[in-house]
Amino acid sequence: MNNYVNILGVNFINTSFADMEQLLVNHLEKEEKTFVVTANPEIVMYAKDDEQYMEYVQSANYVVPDGNGILLAAKMMNQPLKERVTGYDLTIALLQKANEKGWNVYLLGGREEVNKRAADRMAKDFPSIHLVGRHDGYFDWGDTSLKEKISSLQPDLILVALGFPRQEKWIAENISSFSKGVFIGVGGSIDVIAGEVKRAPDFWQKLKLEWFYRLIKQPSRWRRMLALPQFVMEVQKKKRNM
Repeated sequence: MNNYVNILGVNFINTSFADMEQLLVNHLEKEEKTFVVTANPEIVMYAKDDEQYMEYVQSANYVVPDGNGILLAAKMMNQPLKERVTGYDLTIALLQKANEKGWNVYLLGGREEVNKRAADRMAKDFPSIHLVGRHDGYFDWGDTSLKEKISSLQPDLILVALGFPRQEKWIAENISSFSKGVFIGVGGSIDVIAGEVKRAPDFWQKLKLEWFYRLIKQPSRWRRMLALPQFVMEVQKKKRNM
């Protein structure tokens, strides 16, 4: 029985990275449809203010804490989470397992050139996976042919890199059309896999300043970073009212 920590309406699974990976591997081996949200403070704040998006997030099988801000909030509420489970690390771990097992993988999202570079990199680094298809993130949302095509390819692992809130919306609205597959919203991980963006070095990660490294490298993110202090204030307010 997994336990959860509720942060501003979002239930985060409280487990280790290794156990989360194994949980998803079990679903893959049993061909069970599974929806995973990798949520940071920005996603929680968006869900708090958007009822429809909150429903999408709450429909997921698992929401994992992708961000030190989530761990901080859990501590503030005296319900500490075991550890951070980042979308990028989870993606790489599942690709490694798919490489061992020869599973089918589909990559959806990003600009065409980024999607292609990420697919090429995956094929090089994980030569035994079956990359059954890929498509960029620019398509007619109302056209069902893409969903039908992906479903017909019978992917085991579907990496959806449309950025939030689009990736969670796409998964929530289309997962019922599939017979199997672990669906995970991977956001900017596609850029890292493609080599477009470098991940923060271990030094920054250990200091829990990965967000600051990203801000230095991508100053245009500063508006998005404002979600973190707002998130902390909302958690404080919630704690006072408990």
